[in-house]
Amino acid sequence: MSEEPGAFLDRLAAGARRASSAAVVDLEVERSLGERLTGKPGRTVAIRLDGPDRRCTLTHARGGWQGEIARVVGGIVIARETVALGPWLDAFAAEVAASAARATGDAAAARRAFAVLGLEQGPSAFTVDRDDVPRGLDALVSEARSRVPADAVETVTRIVALLQAALPRATGDAAALVARTATVYLPDTLRAFAALPADWARNGALRDGSTAADALRGQLTALEDAATRMRDAAVADDADALLLNGLFLEQRFEA
Repeated sequence: MSEEPGAFLDRLAAGARRASSAAVVDLEVERSLGERLTGKPGRTVAIRLDGPDRRCTLTHARGGWQGEIARVVGGIVIARETVALGPWLDAFAAEVAASAARATGDAAAARRAFAVLGLEQGPSAFTVDRDDVPRGLDALVSEARSRVPADAVETVTRIVALLQAALPRATGDAAALVARTATVYLPDTLRAFAALPADWARNGALRDGSTAADALRGQLTALEDAATRMRDAAVADDADALLLNGLFLEQRFEA
């Protein structure tokens, strides 16, 4: 990592606060005697994010990173796990995303939180290669089987079949829309859900009483409806109908 550790921690904290106004983030700043005497700010050495049942702490000391994920019940830490930087960042991003969803009552806020944080989950997390979309979609279905609810996997399977039917028939802007649905809208929707804390994704209630799993089903239903229209329009060679679907998807998934 080329970025100075303190600047990296400051950026993580700023990103978490932008992504979710409800995120509880604290920074630990270390100041030498000289810095105290001269009023200099010192350097950030640790960040802590407190969620309802997890506390994520990352410290930079002795030239290395130490990540800790603690299980919290009633404000009391009951278990601690030391993890490497990569898994810690995954947990941190998941907690910020869950915080954003809880605060807004909208599970789609989780997806926007990941974009604000600028943290990637790794190349294997629901990625569809633009150079081989059909194969990527097949792999996406396989990955979904182990990471999302079974009924959602069935919907993903239908969406993939519809997109694969539309891909060879669409041309120009219409083809670009089908490809964007396959490589961005569908993978992003699955990635945001899979990165959430598993218990919260299944059981944590949003403001309307639904769960993140319910919201995922709603997003996938909207994608299936759009993919059906895209397939039908591609078969009928109706470019205008395909592009209208593009407007719908932009408003729904890029807001």
